[in-house]
Amino acid sequence: MKKDKITKTTTLQEAIQKYPHVAAYVKKITEEIGEPEFYVQLESSMKKTVKFPNLIYPVGDPIFIHIYRKKGSHTEYNVIQPEMTPEEQLIFNKIVDKLVDVAHTMPVPDKVSQIGDVMMKLYEMVTTVGSQQAGMFNKFNAKIALTKDQDELFRYYLIRNRLGYGRLDPLFKDPYLEDIHCTGVGQIKAVHKVFDMIFSSIVFKDDADLNSYIVETTERVERPASDAKSIIDAIMPDGSRANFIYGRDVSLEGSSFTLRKFSEVPTSITQVVNWKTMSAELAAYLWLCLENGMNLFVCGETASGKTTTLNAISAFIKPEAKVYTVENTPEVKMPHEVWQHLLTRESGGKASDITYIDLLIAALRSRPNYIIVGEIRGEEGNIAFQAMQTGHPVMSTFHAGNVTTLVQRLTGHPINIPITFIDNLNVVLIQSAVFRKNQFVRRVISVTELERYYEPAKKMITRQVFDWSPKADEHAFRGLFNSYILEQKIARMLGYENTRDIYKEMDLRVKIIKKMIENQIFNYYDVWEIIKKFHLDGKEGLPFTV
Repeated sequence: MKKDKITKTTTLQEAIQKYPHVAAYVKKITEEIGEPEFYVQLESSMKKTVKFPNLIYPVGDPIFIHIYRKKGSHTEYNVIQPEMTPEEQLIFNKIVDKLVDVAHTMPVPDKVSQIGDVMMKLYEMVTTVGSQQAGMFNKFNAKIALTKDQDELFRYYLIRNRLGYGRLDPLFKDPYLEDIHCTGVGQIKAVHKVFDMIFSSIVFKDDADLNSYIVETTERVERPASDAKSIIDAIMPDGSRANFIYGRDVSLEGSSFTLRKFSEVPTSITQVVNWKTMSAELAAYLWLCLENGMNLFVCGETASGKTTTLNAISAFIKPEAKVYTVENTPEVKMPHEVWQHLLTRESGGKASDITYIDLLIAALRSRPNYIIVGEIRGEEGNIAFQAMQTGHPVMSTFHAGNVTTLVQRLTGHPINIPITFIDNLNVVLIQSAVFRKNQFVRRVISVTELERYYEPAKKMITRQVFDWSPKADEHAFRGLFNSYILEQKIARMLGYENTRDIYKEMDLRVKIIKKMIENQIFNYYDVWEIIKKFHLDGKEGLPFTV
């Protein structure tokens, strides 16, 4: 089935006139809390300016989202979608049974993308839209007669349940959701990019309901959950990462799951700077580092935004570079034309498993210009440092809250890198999710350069070149005229007579980043094109003057 272009209604009045379920919902909610405002698109600034939201936005017709918060309560997230009456549910079940009966008459599709087309053809074989009494068989061709409204309703649910994610499908369609949480029987929660934690209108009413959903979903990704295998890690069809915990004996409030949503278009560096996760100066510093093959780790705790930052700064790697990414879940997106995307494989049998180590060794044999490891956790760290030692730049994410913890983990079991090798890693970026002005925000806390191992003191000599002030919410460049990496590594590599001239180059890149933000250039691929043109043609290649 070809991916249809998502259509979104642009005004509340249009939505009310077009969809009876929207009209009924808006009438009901207006009587309770007042008429909602309609937004085609949400802005990140609303995080600060809208304290008590009462708004509706489209995520793809006929689905709309209503978000509101009353004083003293949490933020509610209501999915507005067509609903079936009990009688319509019976008719729909009858149609599904008929589809099973006639499925053998259609050839098995060659591609997954064709399943939708085959399903719709089967649906049209067993239904007819006309004046006959709804739900009854047409006596001439044994088809189930439907009204036009029922036909549209059943098509929606058939696609939602069989090709989408069932009752969670609206949440997957919402581009503003980051993570979806089910902590047991009851209400589904999620992390919203604008309104943080929200409580959705989607509910699993009991264990049977929840377990059935988990079993069906995990079977679709060929990793079925059961009492014998209660913990499942899986990649959903859209690339989202999922963790399922099956059974009340393991998860006391009932089976549970966490879904980390996948975004087809990565967040750009200009958006990261605009969010104040890092400053333009910090981004320009990383630009010089990655363009010139420095080894860099993005560190922080879970959900601190490490992968988002990794994707954003990957655009700084030279456009002509041959880039290899090694992951166990596909989260890294590269814009480069020569990109080899490698994934681990866990099949349950040791002979057929493909590990991080296997893929890193394969990458080293392929002469890459950059190796990006989704996350270093264990022995694969050894191979990554061997790659650094042999001149293959490496970038990765790593769980560590500070440089001291990073060194301890790298030198301890199971990674076991000799401390004298640690200075092969050039730059360590520490990122965190911090609570500021009654909301969680992501900030780069520090950027530190690893200079060398000092034997007499048995310690690593480091320089912190950037730090973040919580009070001012600003990043300070402590490395001005004092950066070991910029002056002693990059400037010398580029042949600068006066190594401090490298800061003029950094300042130029600061101006480019700020100019892109000023011109509202936030799309990842638009930003990539500007970075690429600057690399090829210098300032003359830019679409603006700096």
